[in-house]
Amino acid sequence: MDKNEILSYLKKHKNELKKKYKISQIVLFGSYAKEKANKQSDIDIAVKTPISDYFKLYELKEELEKAFQASVDIVRIRDHMNHSLKKHIFKDGINV
Repeated sequence: MDKNEILSYLKKHKNELKKKYKISQIVLFGSYAKEKANKQSDIDIAVKTPISDYFKLYELKEELEKAFQASVDIVRIRDHMNHSLKKHIFKDGINV
């Protein structure tokens, strides 16, 4: 799995994910976005959603892990979140 395959999947399923999880923004960030991923890298995806239910977000994580056959970390984008993490997401991240 590489950056382009991940982005292609996310773009193809964007509307479905937005509807199911009330997502208004999807950002691929981290090693895959920077094309520095290795076999141990997880896929870092940030989403803007009003859903704060851990189990619903875990469902999203599992859905993406099944699709990518790789470990996925989901970060919820919020107005009041760690400033350095938010900066990292948007500095190197790729909006889908």
